Amino acid sequence: MATLPNPLPKLAADPSGRALGLELPPGSLIDATDEGPWHEPLLWHAGRTASSGNWMRLGMPGARVGLLPVLVDVGGEAGGPQEWLLTPGGMSYPGDHDAEEVLAELWDEYVADASEDDEDDALDDLDEMLAPHGSDWPGLAEGPRLEADPDSRAAEVADRLLDDGSWFKEPRLALVPARRSADLPAAIGWTGPVNYENDTAVLCSVLRSWEDRFGIRVVALTYDRLVLSVAAPPTTQAEAEAVAAEHFAFCPDNITQGYRETLREYAEHEVLGQRVWSFWWD
Repeated sequence: MATLPNPLPKLAADPSGRALGLELPPGSLIDATDEGPWHEPLLWHAGRTASSGNWMRLGMPGARVGLLPVLVDVGGEAGGPQEWLLTPGGMSYPGDHDAEEVLAELWDEYVADASEDDEDDALDDLDEMLAPHGSDWPGLAEGPRLEADPDSRAAEVADRLLDDGSWFKEPRLALVPARRSADLPAAIGWTGPVNYENDTAVLCSVLRSWEDRFGIRVVALTYDRLVLSVAAPPTTQAEAEAVAAEHFAFCPDNITQGYRETLREYAEHEVLGQRVWSFWWD
């Protein structure tokens, strides 16, 4: 994967980051991958639990030197990033993929697999789940007008996640060398969607498209969960249903193993006006 020069090695000799214009607390440089140590650090994360304000105080200055912020959970069942079986060498470059082609192919693959069971009840269930779209890929949704600065919305969402005492076990503020927030998962070789897509950069191409259309930022990563802030969420049910189709192609488990049984229901409760989008792969 093509990357910018990595500022993280400078933190080995200067843990405070002052040479980069930063003031970092004690933390850890992570270079562990599925095949042993990477040739350079993949990310840095603070050694103390993240709290409200960390994103703005540590993350925003980091972004100015090419280190983008993200919250990581080091206390889940799978441990922290050093135990996530990262595979940076197996990632392509997100810019080499077309988001609409990716989503259309994933949608069609799911429909084809589900349609192999040609019993009437199974096909009826599929049609009901995918309503109002039907089995044909509906195309990309149009992005609404931005209602907030994407980076400010990311800081707001990060603080809210931390303040609300959400599903994080031990959240840490991390810094990752990446061209743009959408590239963060591929930049560290994150394998959260491995049972669905081996090359996370393919899905990052979709994140790039959502960055452009909806002002998303990658706010949090765990072993198998991705959380996004949304600066321009859909404001009508029709817009939300169009986006829900993209979410389904991107991560069917959100619906097939979630609390919402149809795209219409998912759109109403998880997309319409929502400033946070969350994805989990089984």
